[in-house]
Formats: sequence, structure tokens, C-alpha cells
Amino acid sequence: MVNISKKVRNLLDFLPEETEEFLLCGIDEAGRGPLAGPLVVAGVILERRVNGLADSKRLTEALREKLYGRILERSRHHIVVIEAERIDAEGLSRCMKWALEEIVGALREAGTIFLFDGNTAFGVPGIGTLVGADGKVPQVSAASILAKVTRDRIMCEAARLYPEYGFEKHKGYGTAEHLEAIRRYGLCPIHRRSFRNGTETEVEQPTLF
Repeated sequence: MVNISKKVRNLLDFLPEETEEFLLCGIDEAGRGPLAGPLVVAGVILERRVNGLADSKRLTEALREKLYGRILERSRHHIVVIEAERIDAEGLSRCMKWALEEIVGALREAGTIFLFDGNTAFGVPGIGTLVGADGKVPQVSAASILAKVTRDRIMCEAARLYPEYGFEKHKGYGTAEHLEAIRRYGLCPIHRRSFRNGTETEVEQPTLF
């Protein structure tokens, strides 16, 4: 039932020593920091080995796309997409908490252990955390790839709807090109109004903490 290597098991210091029978579900996100577009959070339980997994940011776009299909075929997974409008209304922390709760609810079964990349589980019980897990734990690497590819595809589609912003290049992050486009054209429907964007005053977001 254990779907991890001994090396990875040694990284999971939040597990009781007597824990022997479990499945590991890796969780990661894409899009917490951009000025536009959704937050995407993915959970992955690998059922078969996928070679070449790594932190999605260290992979080329072509390799991420290739691995994306393999991960879908060889895992149980759940992907949550939260649009900018909800992020503005509820705040990033509450949206992260909701996404993590949905993934736990969708993928929980007896013996499942959840691991999220980072240092907080946003108040969701039953989730362990590990900084840099997306580059150390295959299940989290797989989740990071699903989240990033899903979000990148959404932003490329947005670029066809709003070509003046160049979303296909910067994916909504606050590059100089993006900030200049905002100054020139204003905000479009997928921009996060509550994020500092170079032309607006930042709105204080609701937070859990």
C-alpha cells in the first residue's frame, strides 16, 4: 500500500514512527502570486511510476505537457480552479483553505496521508507540509505539474480573449510588460482587483490569520 521510497519516507517527519501502511497524496498550487487569472491547486496519488518528475518550474514547457498526460493516466488526482473574482471576494488564504479541503475530501480513503508543498496547510487538519516538496517528493512534483499546466492552458486561452495583455507570455504575473499593459488598457475581467497591479491601490484581503 505504501507508494513512496524509503528516502521520501524519511522526509515525512510529521508521520508517527509506527505508520507503515499508507498512500501518499501530494498537493501543490500554481498562481498564488499573479495579478491575473485563477489559483489552481492539484492533488495526486500516483498509482504507477512516472519517470522524469521534478519541480514544474524547472521543467521545459514541452516536458511538462508530456508529463501531464502521463500523470493523468497513472494517478488518482483532483484539480481545483478558483477564479480571480472569488479570490478578490474571499481572500487568498480562504481560497487556499477551501481548495485543500476539497482535495482532501475528493481523494481521502483509509490510510491516505496528505503532503502540501510549503510551510502551512492553511488550517486544514490532516495535511503535512514540507518546504521544497515539489522538488523532493514525486507525488508533489506531479501535483505541481498538473497545477501549472492546467493554469498555463487557462492563461493561453485568456490571451486569445484579451490579446493586448500578453498573458501567453507572463501568465498573469507582474512583469514590466504586464504592468505597462495594465497602465495602458486598464484591468480586464480576469485581473485580481485586490492585488497591487501598478495602477490601483491594494485592497486589504480577508485572511484566516
